[in-house]
Amino acid sequence: MNYSLHQLKIFLTVIETESITKAAEVLHLTQPAISIQLKNLQDQFNIPLTEIIGRKLYITDFGREIAVHAKEILDQMDAIKYKTLSYQGRLAGKLKLAVVSTGKYIIPYFLSEFLSQNSSIELEIDVTNKSKVIEKLENNLIDLALVSTIPKNLKTEGLSLIKNKLYLVGKAESTFSKKIIDTQFLQTIPLIYREQGSSTRYLMEQFLELNGVKNQNTLELTSNEAVKQALLAGLGFSIMPLIGLRNEISSGELKIIPLNRLPIVTEWQLIWLSDKKHSFVSQAFIEHVKDNKKSIIDTYFSWYDNY
Repeated sequence: MNYSLHQLKIFLTVIETESITKAAEVLHLTQPAISIQLKNLQDQFNIPLTEIIGRKLYITDFGREIAVHAKEILDQMDAIKYKTLSYQGRLAGKLKLAVVSTGKYIIPYFLSEFLSQNSSIELEIDVTNKSKVIEKLENNLIDLALVSTIPKNLKTEGLSLIKNKLYLVGKAESTFSKKIIDTQFLQTIPLIYREQGSSTRYLMEQFLELNGVKNQNTLELTSNEAVKQALLAGLGFSIMPLIGLRNEISSGELKIIPLNRLPIVTEWQLIWLSDKKHSFVSQAFIEHVKDNKKSIIDTYFSWYDNY
């Protein structure tokens, strides 16, 4: 056997993404480079690791068995590297986070000083919708998750960060006859939703249901950025988290529509499984957030209290 750690890493990424194209994007390599290394690894075995049916790549049972051992090898190499750094007096290791999509406007500010003080830490962060974040948390694939609604089916502990406030938002040119608009008005306008599995979608649907609002004129998009672009184009209105709208509201491109019974208010929380055995790195990050939360909020989120 004559395979490299580089080949194992590429193979694991192909396994995780189930796509050479996506693996190339994750690893910042070209597709031909991925294919060559995958072939070189395959040449070490007489049994196929992957197979192509139609145009889709599938992982064989043997390939999945090899992937388990490949991960163990790479984990051991990481452990050696981190142990060496720790003997040099440096906090080292990997910090794995999963963040709901709107949380990308928050988490960098809580990470930046911590990472600058601990340059040997490797950050792995997945920004996705709530259902996928909770799935990763439940399967213990991450250390910590940033969410705005706590999962009911998991025993978790957490640390509150800032409030999550959701308002009805539309294009700045939108005009209304009343200063405060009744919720039934939502039945008369085009509404733009996030995709199923999104926490923003869940909160919006819950609000509409509680207020007896039924609307057939709807559009569904798969990210907050896509929803913002639809709002800017005048395609409709949406109930969205304020945290991701600072620039568009400040510039006068979008505006908050004064709707009765809004905002919806939840709380951004950093959470983890109750029985989670934290690494030194994840525990250090939790302590960093506890110690510096107020100064981070005062420095970067003081504008938030004006709404």
